[in-house]
Amino acid sequence: MKITEIRTRKLRRELDPPFFAAWDPVPRRHFDATIVEVHTDEGLVGIGSGDTMDGFAAYEDLFIGTDPLNIIEQVKRIETINFHAGRFWPLEVACWDIIGQAANMPVAQFFGGANKKIPAYASTGELRTPEQRAESALAIREAGFRAMKIRVDPNNWLPGLAAVRAAREAVGDTLEIMVDLNQSWRMAGDTATRADYVTVRRLIERLRDLDIYWVEEPLPYVDREGLGRLRAETGVRITGGEMISSVPEVIDYLEHDSLDIYQMDVVLAVGMHRARTLGELAIVKGRGFTPHSWTNGIGVLANLHVSAGIGGGPYFEFPYDPPGWTPERRDFMLTRPVDIDTEGYLHVPTAPGIGCELDEEACRRWAL
Repeated sequence: MKITEIRTRKLRRELDPPFFAAWDPVPRRHFDATIVEVHTDEGLVGIGSGDTMDGFAAYEDLFIGTDPLNIIEQVKRIETINFHAGRFWPLEVACWDIIGQAANMPVAQFFGGANKKIPAYASTGELRTPEQRAESALAIREAGFRAMKIRVDPNNWLPGLAAVRAAREAVGDTLEIMVDLNQSWRMAGDTATRADYVTVRRLIERLRDLDIYWVEEPLPYVDREGLGRLRAETGVRITGGEMISSVPEVIDYLEHDSLDIYQMDVVLAVGMHRARTLGELAIVKGRGFTPHSWTNGIGVLANLHVSAGIGGGPYFEFPYDPPGWTPERRDFMLTRPVDIDTEGYLHVPTAPGIGCELDEEACRRWAL
């Protein structure tokens, strides 16, 4: 089998109301998505998404005529480009989609097929008042979720702490609550100073009293020792790694036991094949693997196939913060949005490949 053509389509859908992401000072008034289609000489077409693919045209010729089933070669080829340009992991997703179609199997089976479903946590993204977050926590529980994550600004943490407390008081012990400090994530141009270790530890100690399941990215990635100290000194689970794009870096974290749960994103950071290896290493060491999955439904499914395949958990990230962020708004390019069941589980699709279908009419309507 040979790749004959690679198409990238950029889509943009206006958002009304806009989404006010905690990590971005500019309100998100539209949702962008890049769809990658890999066409083969045998008529199979693989679909991927999750990153912009900007600059890919300069390297497209490196993939034309190659075998999409030779996934190791494709991964190595993408890795050689990472140094020079962007991360083109959505192309690997499309290749896996082809592999699954060719074998008439869901991709998760190639990664071990450990789980058919994983309990999802509602990953909220806006900074809201205590009253608003308490109301949203009740709605999230009613929607079927077993857990939710709340963003807190560590440089102005009293309002965030109040929002977490209000959510806990509203749902009691019927919902797990995680907290994300976003200390390792930076939007382009963000040069703000991060909160220091002492400030973060004080905050985590307050959060501990609210029975928080984990605190995510409490410190920048470079402070590997600090992350380990927070685990040891507070007794609270520490998670991170969503944007660590180097395999040696993740291995270094594992060797130093810096995190309780590893969150490498398969479409933004390390790719599906490498995430499998690293996730399995984390699990063997008794740690969790819950990939970052803040993307559209295609990217969500790519992360789900890897996580479910290797037995990741304990939860799976599901972007959800109505009315600004819903499955319908996020997955406007799909015939059916990716969503949880009534018990809060996200199921691995049984269809061959990744298991998604593009809505061609929507793709034409929202094409840039």
